[in-house]
Amino acid sequence: MFKRVLVANRGEIALRIIRACRELGVESVAVYSEADVDSMHVHLADEAVCIGPASSKESYLKPDRIIAAAEITGADAIHPGYGFLSENARFAEICATSGIKFIGPSASVISMMGDKATARATAVANGVPVTPGSGIMVDAESALKEAKKIGLPVMIKATAGGGGRGMRPCFKEEDFISLFRAASNEALAAFGNGECYLEKLVLNPHHIEFQVIADTHGNFIHLGERDCSMQRRNQKIIEECPSPLLSPELRERMGKASVDLISAIGYENAGTIEYLVDEAGENFYFMEMNTRIQVEHPVTEEVMGCELIKEQIRVAAGEPLSRHVLDASPRGHSIECRINAEDPYNNFCPSPGKIDLWYAPGGKGVRVDTHVYSGYTVPPHYDSMIAKLIVTGATREIAIARMKRALGEFMIRGIKTTIPFQLEIMNHPDFVNGTYDIGWVTRYLEEKKA
Repeated sequence: MFKRVLVANRGEIALRIIRACRELGVESVAVYSEADVDSMHVHLADEAVCIGPASSKESYLKPDRIIAAAEITGADAIHPGYGFLSENARFAEICATSGIKFIGPSASVISMMGDKATARATAVANGVPVTPGSGIMVDAESALKEAKKIGLPVMIKATAGGGGRGMRPCFKEEDFISLFRAASNEALAAFGNGECYLEKLVLNPHHIEFQVIADTHGNFIHLGERDCSMQRRNQKIIEECPSPLLSPELRERMGKASVDLISAIGYENAGTIEYLVDEAGENFYFMEMNTRIQVEHPVTEEVMGCELIKEQIRVAAGEPLSRHVLDASPRGHSIECRINAEDPYNNFCPSPGKIDLWYAPGGKGVRVDTHVYSGYTVPPHYDSMIAKLIVTGATREIAIARMKRALGEFMIRGIKTTIPFQLEIMNHPDFVNGTYDIGWVTRYLEEKKA
């Protein structure tokens, strides 16, 4: 096992990793920007190192500063969390060159599956269904010609995208050029790579992802699916496990495809394979693979009875997957709400600032993952998520009732949050009945304006 793990991230995921390290008897090192000096992960780590100013480009996205922090603190492994450098193959290479274990897959696998266009080709080569699409398109004019061949509507996607960035749906030919350039520019600013590709747009789809994990001892498994269809502008708002849409037969087919794919590429550590499922709930199409832990991993943990962050660390240290993970089976239903510092009734405008009062819900089946507290100031420089509220019940109906109760118990003063909007969703018949898709939030908001 490692002696000391550096956490190359911030916020709730950094705190989550630090806690996992402590339970494994491993020391932790936090890195932080000047804006995050008061974040809880800085206080709870065994050691903390400032790596630069507030801007991510000058701190959390600086591999040299993170490696230097690891070397001066004697860290023998780095956990990247999600976002930032978590799917950066070059960073994984630098870690290996520096003699520091990257807690994740190899750089070559990150390159293969982290690049969306290459990942599609890999899926095709291994018999996983994909939607019609293109290779990498370097300019808008040639991309438009390809879009006409595929047939509109299409989804323009950045090959290095993630978190909904660098994605634009296009329904009209006259809008294509501007949408392509917008997606490319957004991806260039966020990831340093503006290359895009096209996919045929599946109308009214469901976003289903399978949690996979593999070790170096020949174990390749999946831990069920999550339904992430409740989203706004490609940003997930609510996730649940298992999906209310999937039939046992479709679940089995998608699970097998996921395991076959990670086995074929020799995958190691945790990852997520994302699919679109058509409106009828009969056909599925590979979208992409995230070669890292996901924001919504807690719903899988609660339903499958495992701790994925601990398993990531153990696998990276050369240990086999735990027996309880290999033998995991679903129990109950779990729902996660991402609590964002945004005003849902002002076009989801970010709401940074000081939290005057923070009271989190509790009770049976309630879990809150967060790094904030009363008196904490939410900085304006990063993603607006400040907490994840996860509830679990024996049935989906119990989980929904528990989520409504827990959302109602939250007391946050000083900033606006998405909690009122999420309560609206919990009470809506479409969510209660499980009859929602990726476009539901957009349609709902438009109906409210009318």
